Amino acid sequence: MAEEHVHLERRGDVALITLANGKVNALSTAVLGQLEATAGRLVDDGVGAVVITGGPRLFAAGADISEFALDADLSSFRIADADRVRGIGAAFVSALGAVAALPCPTIASVSGFALGGGCELALACDLRIASTRAKFGQPEILLGIIPGGGGTQRLARLVGPSRAKDLILSGRQVGAEEALAMGLVNRVVAPDELDDAALGWATELAAGPLDAMAIAKRVIDDGLEGDLDAGLQIEQDGFVEVFATGDATIGVRSFLEHGPGNASFH
Repeated sequence: MAEEHVHLERRGDVALITLANGKVNALSTAVLGQLEATAGRLVDDGVGAVVITGGPRLFAAGADISEFALDADLSSFRIADADRVRGIGAAFVSALGAVAALPCPTIASVSGFALGGGCELALACDLRIASTRAKFGQPEILLGIIPGGGGTQRLARLVGPSRAKDLILSGRQVGAEEALAMGLVNRVVAPDELDDAALGWATELAAGPLDAMAIAKRVIDDGLEGDLDAGLQIEQDGFVEVFATGDATIGVRSFLEHGPGNASFH
């Protein structure tokens, strides 16, 4: 039986996914398969929010580089052929796509390095919280390759094409404060506060209107795929859809009865 490198536990309405693959949490195709399966288990599990972490030392330092070689013996080294490269890329796209497609809020809790595929996993989450010792980067260019797990696309959409090109073309790493300033992360906390802060944030979100948040998340993501007019139509469809949910009934009634911010959705 294959060793499990992706651990799942429930903390009330929050699901905690922890990567545990050796010293650097390398995202091999096997690990990515486990991550995809874990995300799939949560789709209809009633979970209110998800936190993904690599533990206290680091988030994930990237792909398993050994998989990029057909023959890793340096005396007879051969780079991976197109079929293997396509398979590795497909594993990243599928696993990170499964994370991105979760209908509930997802938070990457980043301590230490989130590089290459690790950064791409953080980008696949809705929100990112980092400790002051976190480092982010897309260093693939230093290997003579480019990101293949969504880095060129999600990073550019998050921080803009100019900043994305800066990171991707240089391969440089940025600390937590610079990542915060450019919009790569949402919050920065002290290392010993990270776990509680991430779980606390997730717990707050999980107590909210889950149907409304799922629709809002889907509308934002789908709207980014087209032009503004198409996005506005997607928003209008979601706006109508949300009024048919119990969340709208609870929230609007509470507003009329008790004023704003007093609704209890669970």
